[in-house]
Amino acid sequence: MPKSVGPEPSAERGADVRFPPPLVYLIAILCGVALSYLLMPLRAPVSRPVGIASGLLLVALAVTVATSARRLMVSTGQNPIPWKPSPELILRGPYKFTRNPMYLGLTFLEIGVGLAFDNLWISLLAFPALATVHVIAVLPEERYLLAKFGEPYRAYLTRVRRYI
Repeated sequence: MPKSVGPEPSAERGADVRFPPPLVYLIAILCGVALSYLLMPLRAPVSRPVGIASGLLLVALAVTVATSARRLMVSTGQNPIPWKPSPELILRGPYKFTRNPMYLGLTFLEIGVGLAFDNLWISLLAFPALATVHVIAVLPEERYLLAKFGEPYRAYLTRVRRYI
């Protein structure tokens, strides 16, 4: 008899996230490029060297925050995909300062890309992207973690900010 493919019906699931959050940011970046061509270019109100330098600095910060959070998850046996189960709470590394370092990193990345390429549309669309991710991923993740970990997660919620 062939073995069934996919999780067992009783297997634990992660948060009820149905759309990959990084794709929200990618769509926002593409919309920023489209708006620049279809509507009008929207330039950063700073000189090009300042825009490029600040954009690259934000991109570097974003990559540092997001990759350190991802590495920590993987090193503790967790899967960074939000619909996979979380075997334990991670309360160290970037998670000491923000409950959502990967989403914060993606937001900084988008703002930095917009500044570096002098496309303010891209930077401005980072905020609706984060709002979308907040609804489709952060809130379901918080419900899942609260149901799974209870009081330790509730205490974490009171100590650490959601974003910055």
